[in-house]
Amino acid sequence: MNLVEGTPANDGATSAGRRPTGSGTVGLAAREAGDERARQLPADHTQAILEVTKEVAGVLKSSGCLFALVGSVAVYAYGIPVRLQHDADFAVRREDAEQVTQVLSDHGIEIVEPPEDWLIKGRRDGEQIDLIFALAGRPVTTELLRRAETLPVDSVHMPVIEPTDLMTGRLAAFSEHHCDFGALLPVARGLRERVDWGRVRKETRNKPMATAFLYLLELLDVIRPRPDSEKERGR
Repeated sequence: MNLVEGTPANDGATSAGRRPTGSGTVGLAAREAGDERARQLPADHTQAILEVTKEVAGVLKSSGCLFALVGSVAVYAYGIPVRLQHDADFAVRREDAEQVTQVLSDHGIEIVEPPEDWLIKGRRDGEQIDLIFALAGRPVTTELLRRAETLPVDSVHMPVIEPTDLMTGRLAAFSEHHCDFGALLPVARGLRERVDWGRVRKETRNKPMATAFLYLLELLDVIRPRPDSEKERGR
């Protein structure tokens, strides 16, 4: 027995008298492949992102400005299991941008203005924060923010984008370059009873990828088909 890390000696036998099932080279290669896959997987920042979300929400509530939680953390707030890996997203009105960024900066949150003109980015404890003025190209309005539902996010209550607006925004963001139906399918299943699918169809009717996703939901019996879809199936 090699005393370093308890590895078997080179005679090919284990301490129990059994021969190893594969060569050391193959085992090393498998471990290295596993390490590489682990490096490629995004880290699960769920709790860290939740802590930042709660802090930012508290600051925004104190500012008096309207806002709503959006993105993957909003999905989490509705009880749908997701791994949080990227950032905390908040929808705010463009006219409130200066006040919001000032109050966040006063609370020690680093503010970064990216080249995009539809959001401002922040950073806190290594986690990213997005302050968004437009969702899938549509401006954040007072009406959209007033439709938000107040929900607990890891015990802190805050406004969360309403389910129909959440689904509409996610579908409207689909394009030929970004169209991950697999990620949105469990969200649609989890929210199906709370979404006004008629309004979703109306607001995404000029979006081919959204239309395709809605048809997929019909085929999977997640949502009721439109009458014209039923006629087409009967042909």
